[in-house]
Amino acid sequence: MTSKIRIKDIAERAGVSAGTVDRVLHKRPNVSKIAREKVEKALKEMDYKPNMYASALAYNRTYSFYMLIPNHDSEAYWQEIEEGASKAMDARRDFHIDVQILYYERFNADSFIQQYEFILSMNPDGVVIVPPSLDLTRQFTDILHEREIPFILLDSYMPDLKPLSFFGQDSFASGYFAAKVLMMVAFKEKEILLMKHTKDGKVTSKQQANREVGFRHYMTDHFPDVKIIEIDIPFVSTPRQRTQILEDFFAKHSHIHHCITLNSKAYFIGEFLSRTNRRNVQIMGYDMVARNATCLRQGTISFLIAQHAYQQGYSCVDTLFQAIVLKKKVNPVNYMPIELLMKENVDFYRRTQL
Repeated sequence: MTSKIRIKDIAERAGVSAGTVDRVLHKRPNVSKIAREKVEKALKEMDYKPNMYASALAYNRTYSFYMLIPNHDSEAYWQEIEEGASKAMDARRDFHIDVQILYYERFNADSFIQQYEFILSMNPDGVVIVPPSLDLTRQFTDILHEREIPFILLDSYMPDLKPLSFFGQDSFASGYFAAKVLMMVAFKEKEILLMKHTKDGKVTSKQQANREVGFRHYMTDHFPDVKIIEIDIPFVSTPRQRTQILEDFFAKHSHIHHCITLNSKAYFIGEFLSRTNRRNVQIMGYDMVARNATCLRQGTISFLIAQHAYQQGYSCVDTLFQAIVLKKKVNPVNYMPIELLMKENVDFYRRTQL
């Protein structure tokens, strides 16, 4: 068996010293081309597969990973990301993996730059990035490439940046899917509500923008006569302000019975409907944050699309571990499932992939 193959056995097969075999296995210098070829041939003939776990443990060094994500409140998709990342760090504690999570302010380039400059000053072994924009993120990733520091993109896929890997949903497909499900129950409607969470008229993430492209693509192709009425909830707003916005909207549009939001704030409307005893509006939203789940169980939200945020956070850290510590190849693109949750199946939802 491979586990019983010793360096001495490989050396005898190759006709070289044990020290030469050790240098080849650990990719150290000062090995002649002829000796290296002899060792590699012996390894292939003996079907030798190194125990990377044992080697990494024996190396006994600390690995420093950084995760740079948007600042957020407690009821957000990002909280699940953090919990997953922390769990992965805990699972790999024997390998001395340290994960530090830093935050930047959305729509604030200086905040992102300040944080990535700090990360660079710490000379990390690997980085996970939620990109704010292509150009701004490129400033960071160009330096990471120069320093040969692997990085993973989370939430928004930007292949031009050449990340080690990506984790997130296919945003276009997700928005298309959301529209298709919504119109299965709203096919008789002439108007539907699209609630956005915005700052200065812009949605708060590239992923949401791409979901809307997919959503509108489906609507244009299949329900071109349905009017999509938008309502903007400001990124910085108080509960009282949100209530007033929704009061004014439903006072003017009492005939609307179907609403969709392409972010994790569906509970804004769900809780409003519960407080005002409006039970004739069906809501579709995203993410299994606690307040969304409560509304789903109560019936004020009809559908949620889950994207396994916890698993994404876990997988990002674990992928850095696999690539950097164990020297394994990893999948470059990892699309998360587009999973539809309702009151009837929400209690069977699992944050991790079993």
